[in-house]
Amino acid sequence: MPDPARISLLDEVKLQAEVILPVLRALRAELGRPRADAIVGDALRQWARDLYHRIGEAKPGTPREKWDAVWAEDMRPRIGDAVEREMLRDDGTAREYNITRCQYAEFFRRLGEPELGGILLCDSDFHIADVGGANVEFKRTQTIMQGAPYCDFRYRFR
Repeated sequence: MPDPARISLLDEVKLQAEVILPVLRALRAELGRPRADAIVGDALRQWARDLYHRIGEAKPGTPREKWDAVWAEDMRPRIGDAVEREMLRDDGTAREYNITRCQYAEFFRRLGEPELGGILLCDSDFHIADVGGANVEFKRTQTIMQGAPYCDFRYRFR
């Protein structure tokens, strides 16, 4: 398997989908869609939460510095040009931007599985913000994955 640090996040997510989708579809056939989606969704959310907390714990510094490091060192380089964003504000107290194009959403929509994309990707934004503890507040009211025209990322820093 390729080293995740050496492949783009989009390619990693495509590999994850290749593994998860057959399992998810088999569970849906056995348990029904609502029950299967709930089981797999809960497991993936816990996995992602644990993953980003472990990554954050390995970073030195304050919770805010850990959050900055996860974004600057681990996420932004791997996201690359898979999203287009419009920066609205970026200073010591807030970072606000809109994602105006998202190749992750495009990929999961083509698969007919935007809910899975939301769990694997969109929900993780909240887990990453948790790395910053009380120093990082994150709000988002909509995502392209859910069918909105853009994703609204709003961070506040203490």
